[in-house]
Amino acid sequence: MTEDNDAVELDETADTEAAIDEAADTTADQPADAAADEAPADAEPVAEAPDDAPAEASTDAPPEETAPDEPASPFDDDVMPDEDVDLLIPVEDYLSAGVHIGTQQKTADMERFIHRVRDDGLYVLDVSETDGRIRTAADFLANYDPEQILVTSSRQYGRFPAKKFADAVGARARTGRFIPGTLTNPDYAGYIEPDVVVVTDPIGDAQAVKEAITVGIPVIAMCDSNNQLSNVDLVVPTNNKGRRALSVVYWLLANETLDRRGADTVFALEDFEDEL
Repeated sequence: MTEDNDAVELDETADTEAAIDEAADTTADQPADAAADEAPADAEPVAEAPDDAPAEASTDAPPEETAPDEPASPFDDDVMPDEDVDLLIPVEDYLSAGVHIGTQQKTADMERFIHRVRDDGLYVLDVSETDGRIRTAADFLANYDPEQILVTSSRQYGRFPAKKFADAVGARARTGRFIPGTLTNPDYAGYIEPDVVVVTDPIGDAQAVKEAITVGIPVIAMCDSNNQLSNVDLVVPTNNKGRRALSVVYWLLANETLDRRGADTVFALEDFEDEL
C-alpha cells in the first residue's frame, strides 16, 4: 500500500470514528423511548404470551363459601305477632287453608283479633288468637252434654264440616235455612232445647243467634273481620267463608273437644273436607 493510500485510509478511519462518536453523543441525549424506537432491527423481540395461554394462577385467597338461602315460603307468613307461639298445628297448615284471610271490612268488635292489613286491603286475622280460641271453645263445650250442643250453618261451605263436627262430638246440627221457631216455638215439630249454640257466621246464622239470645243460651261463633259481636258470647276468629278454612276450624274444635272429654277418638282433616 502506498503512502498516499495509507493517508487516505487514515483520513477515512478518522472520519468514521468521529461520526461514531457524534452518533453516540446524539443517542445519549435522546429520551429512553426514542432510543427504544431506534433499536436495531435484528434485536430479539420480547416473547408475548399466546392468546390461548392459561392465565396465571391468582394469588388471592378463594372466596368463603356461604350457606345457601332458605327457599322463600309460598305463603304470606306474617299472621301473628309472636312467631314462637305453640300452635295446635303448624302455622303453614293454617295458612294453606286460608284461616287467616279476612275481608276488606273491619268492625270495631273484631279489631283486637286482626294482626294487620295487606296491600290489597284484606285484613289478616291473628292465627294465634284463632288457635287459642279453639282451645277455649273446646274447654267450654266439654262441660255440656253432647246432645245439648247445637251447631248451625246456613253457609254452603260450612254445612258439611258443621255436620261432621256434630257427628264427631255427638251434637245436633241444623244446616241450611234455620227455621224460625226452632228454639222458641214448642208447637213446631222441629223444636229443640239446646244448652249452647255454635254458629258458622253470625250474619248468615242471624236467626239462630236471635233465638238463642231470646231463650238465654250462650252462642259460640266463627267470626270474620266484618262481624259484629254484640250477641256472641265466645268468638273464634277465622275466615268463615272459605271451604278449607271452615273444615280446619271445625276439625280442630272437634278433636280438642273430644280430648277434653278424655276420648281416644282422633279424626283426620280429610274427614271434614267435602268433595267438590
